[in-house]
Amino acid sequence: MDKVLSFHQGRLPLLISMPHAGLALTPAVEQGLVEQARSLPDTDWHIPRLYDFALELGASVVAAEYSRFVIDLNRPDDDKPLYAGATTGLYPATLFEGESLFKDGQVPSADERATYLERIWRPYHDTIRHELARLRATFGYALLWDAHSIRSLIPHLFDGKLPDFNLGTFNGASCDPALAERLQGVCAEFPQYSHVLNGRFKGGHITRHYGNPENHIHAVQLELAQCTYMDETEPFAYREDLAPLTREVLERLLAAALAWGKARYGA
Repeated sequence: MDKVLSFHQGRLPLLISMPHAGLALTPAVEQGLVEQARSLPDTDWHIPRLYDFALELGASVVAAEYSRFVIDLNRPDDDKPLYAGATTGLYPATLFEGESLFKDGQVPSADERATYLERIWRPYHDTIRHELARLRATFGYALLWDAHSIRSLIPHLFDGKLPDFNLGTFNGASCDPALAERLQGVCAEFPQYSHVLNGRFKGGHITRHYGNPENHIHAVQLELAQCTYMDETEPFAYREDLAPLTREVLERLLAAALAWGKARYGA
């Protein structure tokens, strides 16, 4: 199996995770996908490009190389559901619209999927765990930002149009409430965008599992509506006319998180 993730170690107490940005497929998954899945429509498109300022900022960044159609890095390894109602699991069986992901009889075998768990899922989570431990040992705390995006209209998964910026803190359990309040304040400074805290998206496995405010690890998920920076239909083009302002909001959000951490911990 080829390289399963990319990782850059930064100089700030901030780790940005991009678990759904990968495009690589294993042979079994590629051969088994239905035609409408071959364009990988449920990808968090262009997230590394949208956040490329983070490297210069000094953040650590980990990003998946393999598609969520192979294995979903934001689900627990025991595949327990995270949300009530329609959702996707550790090994997705359907597209976001509800159609089957694989052709009849061409779902990857249990042995193949066990390999995906050991060789794709576990290295990604080992990287998060080790980097958070390093950051906490170095700075006394760590900030984890789980970066996602999604089409703004998916009737099978949620009613109506999503807000543009969907912040998730697992109903306040994954980060200090003061940090969440600071982030909401930044979003409110951009009235052209809608935002919500712990709405439809409260944070997936990464936010819930690693966020531990009592242990000075503060995790936030941002589910960004793709209409804010790209075309939501094929070929899923990045929009240079839309993305710059969205990037400005992202930069402000991360700067606010870092400023909060410095004020709270003095580092």
